[in-house]
Amino acid sequence: MAQITTRVGTGYDVHAFAAAEAHRPLIIGGVTIPYDRGLAGHSDADVLLHAIVDALLGAAALGDIGTHFPSSDPHWQNAPSTDFLNHTLNLLRQHGWDIGNLDTTIVAERPRLSPHIQAMREHLAHVTGLALECISVKSKTTDGLGFAGRQEGIACYAIVLLVRQIS
Repeated sequence: MAQITTRVGTGYDVHAFAAAEAHRPLIIGGVTIPYDRGLAGHSDADVLLHAIVDALLGAAALGDIGTHFPSSDPHWQNAPSTDFLNHTLNLLRQHGWDIGNLDTTIVAERPRLSPHIQAMREHLAHVTGLALECISVKSKTTDGLGFAGRQEGIACYAIVLLVRQIS
């Protein structure tokens, strides 16, 4: 008789806004958001995908994003974070894990993200193979408090459920 094992993982990521003269695009959840500044980082600095990758790796006890995609490795410089997610999904499959659901919260005062949430969910569904109903992306402000409230950067929290069937 098959037995089901589950694991929960949490992830967090934060990036400061890059200087306007850096001309970096703002990419969150694999979606380019119209805004005058992108986020600073070694890769494309996608806080949503980075938090999800960290949560997935943590739930499977496979390390963290810095272990698999170190900023010291030039291979990952300016890399799309969707590549990080695809690599992580392959690792999970090799270890017999499937994703049950994703629940995420993006913390940003600006830009307003609600018009882009559906596109982020659709991108995640496309990459992961999950149904939209298994993917939650929320955005919150801090009402002017902290670094996000001062519009210095964006943070993201992620929780994932992994499922593995054992024969």
